[in-house]
Amino acid sequence: MTGDIGEQGTCTTCAYTEDFSNYWTAAMYFKHQNGSYKRVPIYPNAQLGYEGQDDTNIKGGMTIYYTQKDFNTSDLENYTTAFPPGFRMTVGNPTTDSLNGSKKGLAYTCLETILTRGFETQDFPTKPCPAGIMAIHHFPSCWDGKNLDSPDHQSHMFSTTKGGFRPAGPCPASHPVKMPQLAYETMWNTTAFADMWPTDGSQPFVWSYSDHKGYGTHADYVFGWKGDSLQRAMNNSCMFHYCGSPGMQGVLKTQTVQEMNACAVESTVTEEVDGWLDHLPGYEMEV
Repeated sequence: MTGDIGEQGTCTTCAYTEDFSNYWTAAMYFKHQNGSYKRVPIYPNAQLGYEGQDDTNIKGGMTIYYTQKDFNTSDLENYTTAFPPGFRMTVGNPTTDSLNGSKKGLAYTCLETILTRGFETQDFPTKPCPAGIMAIHHFPSCWDGKNLDSPDHQSHMFSTTKGGFRPAGPCPASHPVKMPQLAYETMWNTTAFADMWPTDGSQPFVWSYSDHKGYGTHADYVFGWKGDSLQRAMNNSCMFHYCGSPGMQGVLKTQTVQEMNACAVESTVTEEVDGWLDHLPGYEMEV
């Protein structure tokens, strides 16, 4: 899809009804000792507003952050520019296979509870996690002010993140436009596999592109907020639910969990991706 997605979309799975953006990360699989694979399900993050809080029917498992204050204190007064229509970017690289090549802002948290934060690692956790694994993607937030995209989908942006939600550095002259600090938290429910952990202690999780270490974690973003809705939020001092959430009115319009779940796109993939598989989808069977 190209152009102004916010004007083309007809429904959204997001809590905010004006957000038609595309958010993507790879699927996670568990590799059994017998060589078979099973897709790891995602589950909802803590507290989706008041009306949807603890709703067991929520289909999503990704929380998206747009923050305007992840910069040095001296830079907080500078205007935060919302992404323009047609904007897209990626973060991370699936070919990264070592800690040396990993980037700040891309990490994992072994969840003791759904509220565990911090204790981030750049590779997959090496032990069963009581509440699953949270994959974290912090995107760069400094724009060159010219290009909606670039050949590598990254050069038009510059990252000053220091990891986590710590204050990031100011934007450089080459990429002077301060944009929202975009971050994904994806909750992977690995708990069902805790009693299948390999007896040799090896780490059993793998990304769908055959990354067993986790260093190649990456994510894609295509902007699709309708009209000036995201800019309104960036101009406001609201935080979390006070920007608007199911059951609570704010600067942004919201919808119910039932309305979110009703939005779906038919799958165009004919290959089996769920159930126990003898190889990762898209790959030939290992011999």
